[in-house]
Amino acid sequence: MDLSQIKLVATDMDGTLLNSKGEVSNHFFELFEELQELGVTFVAASGRQYYSIIHKLDQIKNDMIVIAENGALTMQKDKELQTTEIDRKTYLDLLDIAKNLQGSQVILCGRKKAYIENYGQDFINMLEEFYGRYEIVEDLSQIVDDQYLKIAICNQKGSEKYLYPALKHLEDQLKVKVSGEVWLDLSHNNANKGYALQNLQKNLRISIDETMVFGDYNNDLEMMSQAKYSFAMQNAHPNVKAVANYSTKSNDENGVEYMLSKMIEAKKKKQGIEF
Repeated sequence: MDLSQIKLVATDMDGTLLNSKGEVSNHFFELFEELQELGVTFVAASGRQYYSIIHKLDQIKNDMIVIAENGALTMQKDKELQTTEIDRKTYLDLLDIAKNLQGSQVILCGRKKAYIENYGQDFINMLEEFYGRYEIVEDLSQIVDDQYLKIAICNQKGSEKYLYPALKHLEDQLKVKVSGEVWLDLSHNNANKGYALQNLQKNLRISIDETMVFGDYNNDLEMMSQAKYSFAMQNAHPNVKAVANYSTKSNDENGVEYMLSKMIEAKKKKQGIEF
């Protein structure tokens, strides 16, 4: 494993870079400075809203690239690099289906903000961890002055058991992604982290062999195929472990930082830099 050739690092957030409390370690920010000095491009790739990602990584927000909403939006500083949205007719069709899923809450992930109906304060408290900008509306079908990036559906009993079976028939038209234990996302087929990362690689002229990625859940699967150095977290879903080329420690054991340290050491050694 020759980590000295890495030029681009992309990592998922929840269950990967963030610990189980939703925190980023101070050590990561120290390592990020070294990545910059070595000319390595860093990408935060998450199902989270763009504003939530840059809030978590506020001190480096101007020095990284963000793939948000599972690949529906790619941003660098204030520049929009790519947007992949759902058309209104498809959105309304999906909304009809999603709103009939008993015991579930539906979120429209727009470009400007997220939109929810009034599901109560407990749900809002949870929502605020993942969405920095949101609005409570009377009817989700009446949102017309925003782009439809993604529909996120939450079911506290479990997304894999209670949501996916009811929505998997849509997979021939859309991305249907179990993106967390209680989350399932519906988006355009090209709205995935792998497609967004592939476009970045093309624009940056960085190859799969020069790319390192980290992930833990099904919405990371496409991204795994875009890197020779693909790492599944120790806490990852079995599907991710099956396709990743390598593994690392869990998110609560700083598995991303562990491998970044190894990569930085390899690059410095190759360049003859003392450490």
